[in-house]
Amino acid sequence: MMVCPICGGKYAERPALSRKDNVTEICPICGVEEALEVLHSKVCTVYSSEVILIDTGLPAGTPEEVPDENSPIFTGKDICSYMEAFAALGYKPEQVTKILLTHKHNDHSGELKSFPNAKIYVGAEETSATELQGLDNIVPVEYTDGAYYNFPDSQKIVEGVYFIKAKGHTNGKSIVIVENDDLFYMLHGDITYMDEALYENKLSVVFDDLPAARETLDRVRDFVRNHPTVYCGTHTPQGYENLETKRVIDLDNPAPTVFAEVNFSSKEVSGKYVCSICGYVYDPAEHDGVAFDDLPEDWKVIKCKQPKEKFNKA
Repeated sequence: MMVCPICGGKYAERPALSRKDNVTEICPICGVEEALEVLHSKVCTVYSSEVILIDTGLPAGTPEEVPDENSPIFTGKDICSYMEAFAALGYKPEQVTKILLTHKHNDHSGELKSFPNAKIYVGAEETSATELQGLDNIVPVEYTDGAYYNFPDSQKIVEGVYFIKAKGHTNGKSIVIVENDDLFYMLHGDITYMDEALYENKLSVVFDDLPAARETLDRVRDFVRNHPTVYCGTHTPQGYENLETKRVIDLDNPAPTVFAEVNFSSKEVSGKYVCSICGYVYDPAEHDGVAFDDLPEDWKVIKCKQPKEKFNKA
């Protein structure tokens, strides 16, 4: 029996369809095929009656960054909150059955609390993170299913969806690989911040374990060179472009870089600062009124250990 995650209607599963085909199965009650395809393109996978998310974005209320010419990284203008985007796709939080969390950082784990019915799968080494405290639906992953191609440690979540140990960026870091239509969709959660770094074999600027990060990037590059892989990043427009066009990464023929037009005209600022790496918000009101500019020059954010120069005004 199939259960449509959109309308809740029940209908008989057609034997000719495999579980992989169900990603675009058509509900005879509400005709849901288009919704499934759109949601899949937004880093959400639908298998039978399950809805699986990969990461959950920044928490609601995170102030928008106000960059200037000296900002090291700018993640772009806010369009809407994560949960607003999720609702616009026609889904409800209680329909999500599993969340595969690539790592602890707030810009990936910020809305975990909004999905009360979901089991949150995360690398066991990550479960002590501050960002995950107070959640009673955590499933520590020990990667007990052995090797997945050239990755030594993996956990099969459902047919065609694999959780891969990828230590480096954080100690409990994982990547998700979804197999569909002879392609491998790699939802990597900050193995690199930009595709250009993958092409040029350069590490991310943040890592808890530098040697492990180097080993993980080497394995990722080896995998994408030998398997048709759609590389889905979270901090670059190319991640969404790759996903929507099913663009297979070719390390020898990089996709062209398109630079955004950014307006640096003066804007009203709040006194808050946002870490451009992990999304941490420094609010003077929460630090005895100490202004960000008055912090010691060697001050670093607790969560990702980045210095002051990695922050943008908000």
